[in-house]
Amino acid sequence: MTNPNSEVSVREASTRSRALIPLDLLRGFLIGAAELVPGVSGGTIALVTGVYDQLIDSAAHVVKAAKTVITGPDRWRGAVAELRRTDWLLVIPVLLGMAAAVLSIAGVMEAFVTANPEMARGLFFGLVAASIAVPLRMLPPRSGQPLLLGILVFLAAAALAFWMTGLAGGSDIADPPLIAVFFVASIAICALVVPGVSGSFFLLAVGLYATTLGAVNDRDLVYLGVFMLGAILGLAVFVNILRYFLHNHRWWTLVAMAGLMLGSLRALWPWQSSGEAGDLLAPFDPIWMPIVLAVVGAIIVVVLIVIESAFASKTAKDNLHEQ
Repeated sequence: MTNPNSEVSVREASTRSRALIPLDLLRGFLIGAAELVPGVSGGTIALVTGVYDQLIDSAAHVVKAAKTVITGPDRWRGAVAELRRTDWLLVIPVLLGMAAAVLSIAGVMEAFVTANPEMARGLFFGLVAASIAVPLRMLPPRSGQPLLLGILVFLAAAALAFWMTGLAGGSDIADPPLIAVFFVASIAICALVVPGVSGSFFLLAVGLYATTLGAVNDRDLVYLGVFMLGAILGLAVFVNILRYFLHNHRWWTLVAMAGLMLGSLRALWPWQSSGEAGDLLAPFDPIWMPIVLAVVGAIIVVVLIVIESAFASKTAKDNLHEQ
């Protein structure tokens, strides 16, 4: 049986307007910038900006094309068919925007987070807290899913994220073995596609955050090449798993994503101890500026949600008139 969601993805890939390219470049820039910040997930930004499902589907088509080339059957023709299903008018601008963010603001982002930790975390806290509404708004109607069990899944995912973000206390490793870089990248990149889970925070936990940003700033091509290979492996293994759950168990998957985002707020509580443990503390000076920035961050997300809703409504009406 053909998956109706797949048919929608193919149709969107063939009709996406080129007028959206500047917006998709901005979306990619925001996703890339988010991945540089410990505690903020690029997947969250993709959700908020309305391109999450399309990116996951497109990544799955690329992975399947590579697999078809290697294992067959009908290697080249099958691979080309999968690549044609990829929404390149979305993927390429997003990737270019992400690359621009990583190459241009890696050092600036690290300096901002280091020099103004309370204010930075306040802003990101507001962004992520408001973003929890995004996967909840995307929930399909319940069809037999027990509400109580859904609440338990939400709370369990939140507890897992809360526990995981509390592990980030590893000291930086100045000269890590390249094999370690490879496997760390393969795990960290998975966080790129899971809202609420921060790849940068995982790098911070294992002591490779500053090392990796330094490699970007210094254009260390060996380190970056090994990291990229590991990232490709991680995406190839993980993206199809995630796509399966989004298409076949969407309600449960979105509930778990919302829980992960809630739990990840632990990493973004503005007032934390300055040591490696990062213990949560009662508010201390500065107090008002982190709160103001949290409100600003939440307002930004609400505005993005309203814009995306209006755009989606207009697109639906246009499609209805064309039929």
